[in-house]
Amino acid sequence: MPVPGPDGPLRIAVAQPPCVPYDLAANAATHAATARAAAARVVVFPELSLTGYELDAPTVDPDDPRLAPLVAACAETGSVALVGAPVAGTAGRVHIATLAVTGAGGSVAYRKQWLGSSEAVRFSPGDRPAVLDVDGWRLGLAICRDTGIAQHVADTVALGIDVYVAGTLMFPEEAEIQDDRARRTATGHRIRVAVASFAGPTGDGYTRSAGRSGIWAPDGTLLAQAGPATGEVVSAVLDRRVAAG
Repeated sequence: MPVPGPDGPLRIAVAQPPCVPYDLAANAATHAATARAAAARVVVFPELSLTGYELDAPTVDPDDPRLAPLVAACAETGSVALVGAPVAGTAGRVHIATLAVTGAGGSVAYRKQWLGSSEAVRFSPGDRPAVLDVDGWRLGLAICRDTGIAQHVADTVALGIDVYVAGTLMFPEEAEIQDDRARRTATGHRIRVAVASFAGPTGDGYTRSAGRSGIWAPDGTLLAQAGPATGEVVSAVLDRRVAAG
């Protein structure tokens, strides 16, 4: 992968791994294999990728020993894995979250702000947008429905981001909606966009899902896109020397 550094390029990958509902250990092992295969500095995974879209799944502690294979893979590859999981919050709250996993361990990087109606039965919304800095690249984080909320996009962009990064879950018939949101965000704010979208079955009525994870340039050009099949991973090198327009 390109040498990391504040002025260097960033290789980012978006993945759509197979998922075993509720099985954190099995999914962590699959995530680890995916991170090794991606050979990217940042590897983005879909919404709730560690548990499947099972809204009653137990919360995941970022220090859970079952994540050890993924931590080891990130240590070997120098990757940051952005993975999806339910997490415990304060005062008994539970959130749909993005965990940032590195060779040093995991941490909660972002809590989903805009919940679907079925999600709101159990989960609480996060209270703010979030940015993760990787080698000087500022990654604005989003989860699924967030990407369709103009306020979320604008609030995240206002933090001064280079890439809007999302983990999603869509039905196959919603794939064009997903693509349109990504292009609109890229061109409307002149930023790069990376979306990791589940493919295949993933629980709670999703016997099929859209896949078609992708990476877009600030002018809306599609830099890389997976198909609808489970297990696909695509990547692109983002370079500051390429003008954002």
